[in-house]
Amino acid sequence: VCIVQKKDTKKMYAMKYMNKLKCVERNEVRNVFKEMQIMQNLEHPFLVNFWSAVTDIRNQQLKDLLKLVNEGLSTHRCLCGQKDLRVLDDSYIRNETVNFQLYSFQDEEDMFMVVDLLLGGDLRYHLQQNVHFSESTVKLYICEIALALDYLQSQQIIHRPLDPDNILLDEHGHAHLTDFNIAAIVKDDMRASSIAGTKPYMAPELFQPFEGTHPSYSFNVDWWSLGITAYELLRGQRPYVMRSSTPTNEILQAFYTTNINYPSSWSAEIKSLLRKLLCIEPEDRISCLSKLQDVPYLLDVNWDAVLQKQLPPGFIPNASLTYYYKRRLNCDPTFELEEMILESKPLHKKKKRLARKLKENNKDNSPQVRLNHRYYSGCENLFVIN
Repeated sequence: VCIVQKKDTKKMYAMKYMNKLKCVERNEVRNVFKEMQIMQNLEHPFLVNFWSAVTDIRNQQLKDLLKLVNEGLSTHRCLCGQKDLRVLDDSYIRNETVNFQLYSFQDEEDMFMVVDLLLGGDLRYHLQQNVHFSESTVKLYICEIALALDYLQSQQIIHRPLDPDNILLDEHGHAHLTDFNIAAIVKDDMRASSIAGTKPYMAPELFQPFEGTHPSYSFNVDWWSLGITAYELLRGQRPYVMRSSTPTNEILQAFYTTNINYPSSWSAEIKSLLRKLLCIEPEDRISCLSKLQDVPYLLDVNWDAVLQKQLPPGFIPNASLTYYYKRRLNCDPTFELEEMILESKPLHKKKKRLARKLKENNKDNSPQVRLNHRYYSGCENLFVIN
């Protein structure tokens, strides 16, 4: 991930780039395409918005790539070195309904996606730095993420990997939900059935024993994850002792035998709210914004002010660009596929490497080779790459 600046507006963004061959080898192409498909239709103040989209023709090209992946990894290793992973034309289109510009492009090596720049770091990072989040700060986070979940619910999307790793702060301290590569789309009152998420944050119904088919679930699971996350932010540890490696039977036993400890220093109101979010039975759990707004603890909240980001957070990370350029970045500026890519001027090195490759291929000098170099150069006409 690197920081880029749009030349005409001077607005800063984060640009995520992913090596296509590695995506194939890790069997991540389907998730990457799914994330693009979901996020290009979303826009909300408390999401990490995706400033990238592809046209229908280019979508078809990605679908063709997915079909190729299904044929097997060994075949793909051979084909990746050729032209079967086609370069997508750089996309610079306008969506008149939401009135913002969208950017996405590829060269022969990488896929590029431009997203909101959030320099405040993820909440996991701040927990690891032993930041103490006050009750009022966590209360605001609950409200902001609840608005994001309500929006996703209106778009028929279950987020699923909701945890501190996937909540990023902007420079003012407001929370933004990210990472949609395992999100589920549920239409027409359908329910999800695939098991996905981070175990310590997954709702009990995801672990229930089943016969013949997976247990089905709906938006309730995201609200459980919000409750677990809020508890962890307040206390510095989760209410249930479990890890990603914990067997399912032990997880179920923990749910039904553990009495959650709510410290006496917490207000009775927030303890009541967390109990409503952490109901074992999904039908008893708060699972929509309207029910959350009826909780006494949140009756004094001005939800319009929350949506407009007019309520100041109690915790403001040191996230100025000056601080960033001193190499003190608050962890991730944006979401990641699997691992962070941080190196000195990586895309400048990439440009030189592609130029050398173009020179070496002068004998062939095919239109495809020239096109690859032109697409990357075209990116520089739009963005200043830091």
